[in-house]
Amino acid sequence: MNLEKIKSDIEAAVPGCRLQIILNGSPSGQHSLLLGREHAVEIARFLRDDPELRLDYCSNVTGVDWLDSETSEKVKVKKLVDGVEQEVEEVRKTRTPGYLEAVYHLYSMEKKHGPLVLRLRPENRTDHVTLPSLTPVWRSAEFQEREIFDLYGIIFEGHPDLRRILMWDEFEDHPMRKDYVEPNDYEYEPTPHDAVLEKSKQARAIEGQR
Repeated sequence: MNLEKIKSDIEAAVPGCRLQIILNGSPSGQHSLLLGREHAVEIARFLRDDPELRLDYCSNVTGVDWLDSETSEKVKVKKLVDGVEQEVEEVRKTRTPGYLEAVYHLYSMEKKHGPLVLRLRPENRTDHVTLPSLTPVWRSAEFQEREIFDLYGIIFEGHPDLRRILMWDEFEDHPMRKDYVEPNDYEYEPTPHDAVLEKSKQARAIEGQR
């Protein structure tokens, strides 16, 4: 599948949309398309319904959490040293804010091609974590978007049944986040056992000594 052509076709069919090709330098070379949130559902419908693409099957949806990162680069700058202008080497650091992603793998059962990998990113990973649900376009995304909501905290607007699927309802936080901190006491776990049960007993004993 020619990703450049797909990108061009989408831009022609969905005016004003934001698209970016994300290159993958691994041996698989599985490049992907990053979609802007505003037109994601419209783009999804185009990919499903276009007679040449007919990407009618979403095989997999997964969440990814990228923490803040920092890169260092050596640059040469001119500075006054003892009153004389000299070229010196400095290290400049660049901070990249972390982000969450939902990644969709699409295939065409009709045309026998794929995958096309789509990426969606919410505005940030703290207080603006909403994405449009693609379940209305590919029903197979329903449980997998629920899993991402449960474990990563992305809220999928337009999902038909967005609720936890692995953790219990009273559970707080999202355990697949890279900055997730495991609690000392699983107060709401329905059936604590083994190491969790022992940890819970220790936490209650400490609490009782205070």
